[in-house]
Amino acid sequence: MKNKLKKFYHWSNTWTGTLVIVLLVIFFVAQAFVIPSGSMKNTLLPGDALFAKKFAYGVPIPHIPWLEIPILPDFRGDGHLIDGPRPKRGDIVIFRWPVNPKMHFVKRCVAVGGDKLMVRDKHLYLRVQNNSEKTKEFAKKMKAKTVNINGELWVKDPYVTLHPGIHHDPKMNFPREVVDYGPIIVPDDNYFMMGDNRDHSNDSRFWGPVTYKYIVGKPWFIYMSWDSNFTIRWNRVGKSVNEIEKELRVGKKPYITAGCNEDSYNPY
Repeated sequence: MKNKLKKFYHWSNTWTGTLVIVLLVIFFVAQAFVIPSGSMKNTLLPGDALFAKKFAYGVPIPHIPWLEIPILPDFRGDGHLIDGPRPKRGDIVIFRWPVNPKMHFVKRCVAVGGDKLMVRDKHLYLRVQNNSEKTKEFAKKMKAKTVNINGELWVKDPYVTLHPGIHHDPKMNFPREVVDYGPIIVPDDNYFMMGDNRDHSNDSRFWGPVTYKYIVGKPWFIYMSWDSNFTIRWNRVGKSVNEIEKELRVGKKPYITAGCNEDSYNPY
């Protein structure tokens, strides 16, 4: 056993060994992504470079980085080598854009298969499994209010209390899908994704729910972050999404670059 470990150690120090190990990590464990847009402000910001935990929802079919060419067939037909847990309501998820699967998107899962949802005057309304009792339980868990609309019980804006990065732009004249959408029932094993920057997000309101086939993973931690002036946001480096949201809940502003004027920050 000791000799085998020595051989592996020496092999891992070769160019071939290093390349194989790096590719295995990228394919099955973690992959680096940079947030390109402001659709997840104030939770994730443009310029946040993060590692994705690729095994969070099973093991997706490995693709060659940048080229996004699969290196194995889709044996199971669901985009994964190994089945795994599904995204939960409130999770931030990394997935392949259904319109162009070579592109990755990062959004919050706001509804899962069997849920009923709609948007009215920009407010998100959710019926968990289209069931009033389950809706009431979920509202209590999320510290959200319930409302009765046409004899049905809905949770109104179910995520804003525990995920305070979610916000709206007070301006008007948005696409209809931003202001009024649905109602729809999410198909089984599909996930309705929305950005935290609700009025400036290209998400499921425009191209529909995301099937499990396109689910890649979830953000792990931010390893580097810089703003539009290429100033490093040291206050975000090394933090997980949970840590960022914890700061938001206690009134801190991790979306502000340390040392910069807060008045210059544009949340949209």
